[in-house]
Amino acid sequence: MLLLVLPVASAAVALRLAYGGEPGSGAHSRGRDAVWLGHAWVDGRKGDADVTALARRLRSTGIRDLYVHAGPLEHDGTLPDSAYPKARWLIGAVHEAAPGVRVQAWLGDELATESPDGMRLERAATRTAIVASTRRVLAAGFDGVHFDLEPLHSGDAHYLGLLDALHRTTEAAGVPLSVAAHQIDPLPALHTVAGALTGHPKWWSREYFGQVARRVDQIAVMSYDTATPLPSLYGGYVARQTALALDATPESTDLLMGLPFFHETKPGHLAYAETVPAAVRGVRLGLSRADADRVRFGVALYVDFAATEADWAAYREGWVTPG
Repeated sequence: MLLLVLPVASAAVALRLAYGGEPGSGAHSRGRDAVWLGHAWVDGRKGDADVTALARRLRSTGIRDLYVHAGPLEHDGTLPDSAYPKARWLIGAVHEAAPGVRVQAWLGDELATESPDGMRLERAATRTAIVASTRRVLAAGFDGVHFDLEPLHSGDAHYLGLLDALHRTTEAAGVPLSVAAHQIDPLPALHTVAGALTGHPKWWSREYFGQVARRVDQIAVMSYDTATPLPSLYGGYVARQTALALDATPESTDLLMGLPFFHETKPGHLAYAETVPAAVRGVRLGLSRADADRVRFGVALYVDFAATEADWAAYREGWVTPG
């Protein structure tokens, strides 16, 4: 029992220490933040009044990118135009109401890495179809494309090949390629151990994270669902993840750290512990310690339809205009 208790206690102490101290005065929004938006924005449930209200909210933030759910992709990589019938309206309305804000198509699917069902990136035809689907959403007017494919195991070479093909497509169109990323190993090879014990290697190696980051224009770390039981431990974990991600991400790539704008309590996520104030403080501490002058850096808010006014206020007060 002692052999189990000591490592857990040591990790908790390390995370609590990482949450200590004060962030630097320059650790605040660079105007490169993002928010994930639900499918209601492109399927007809939202209207002009909703865009007006969204634009009003965005004016008091550092948000530049909207990741609008336009999928999910089919398991074979295809995506019918009927999945996003109001996209052109939304893009035009946002451009008029909030000039300078980009509307990216958020595409994703469940991968068949831990179950028999799902998308199989090892199939060349699937990867080709994903690229074709990307061309179609860009033809609809989106300002970029944001991919979230999960669970994506560290070292997946097929994903890297897909990113190379996607980046050629987005670069030719003059728009950004963005991805949601798994967290980074807090300890070397922890993803390997977790995979062997549970079948779910939650983390990416630092090397693999860097390989992904070098292939995209923007990478957003899903820095939530951490199973930490206290806000201070969660904040310390986010501080450590921020430092690791800064070290692995080239300065030419936008790095965004995810903030939990949702309140579901489930295995791996305790809403009372994973709070926006704790996450923001962790991001600021990690940025201050690892690369205080990094320009291409921000936070990404997940997700609009689950957010409360308190979440938005904590983001604004803690990150946009910290005291």
